[in-house]
Amino acid sequence: MSLIQCEVRENIGLICLCNLNKRNALNAAMVDEILQALEEYREKRIAVVILRAADDCNVWSAGHDIHELPRSHRDPLGYYDSLERLLRAVQEHPAPVIAMVRGSVWGGACDLVMTCDLVVGDETSSFAITPAKLGLPYNPTGILHFINRLGLNIAKEMFFTADPVPAERAERIGIINHLVPAEQLMDFTLDLARRIASRSTLAISVIKEQFRILAGAHAISPDVYERIQGLRRHVYDSHDYEEGVCAFLEKRTPTFKGE
Repeated sequence: MSLIQCEVRENIGLICLCNLNKRNALNAAMVDEILQALEEYREKRIAVVILRAADDCNVWSAGHDIHELPRSHRDPLGYYDSLERLLRAVQEHPAPVIAMVRGSVWGGACDLVMTCDLVVGDETSSFAITPAKLGLPYNPTGILHFINRLGLNIAKEMFFTADPVPAERAERIGIINHLVPAEQLMDFTLDLARRIASRSTLAISVIKEQFRILAGAHAISPDVYERIQGLRRHVYDSHDYEEGVCAFLEKRTPTFKGE
């Protein structure tokens, strides 16, 4: 059974997450389907992509599938892991990708929303980045997604507290471009996509690539990069990381020791 549904309306490609049993967790199988859909839309020169969840979902996505995370002693967010491949595909896709959000967004799915070019949400939407609940060392590119979109202070608060940001505040701090009533969400998002699709797709694709390059133009020396990787390794080799994943799977509160 497919984990997503795709359709094209007026040169606008829609990708709908519809694995309700798993709360649209971004497992490898779902990511592969999304990547395939994005590639098909690229080949067809679809002007805009809308990424959404099924209408009856109260969770847009629960984030990275915890069952697929390594227990310890391996980077849980390596360059070739499924979530990282998805984030790069959205960034590198030539057409704008709009996240249309109804319901809560958690963990790696929050990073996915940050990576999308525009976000439209309704009053039920909320956004939480939760590695601190798992003892998980988030990677530098993911942290940079939040800093670029929200600034340092808000990014720190979201990562440190792991608390959900409700819709009204999400619009105020820049997670959401437009906050609209639930009954208008689809129509508003499609209208926004139509306006973008009516512009020069060539110009937009080049402008989007310039945004991607400039947003990542933060040079660091090799020794600083190695220190960052060493810091992250200290976490994913730790008791706290193994305990965080086990506690989530066992549906209990983790006991972190800071070691």
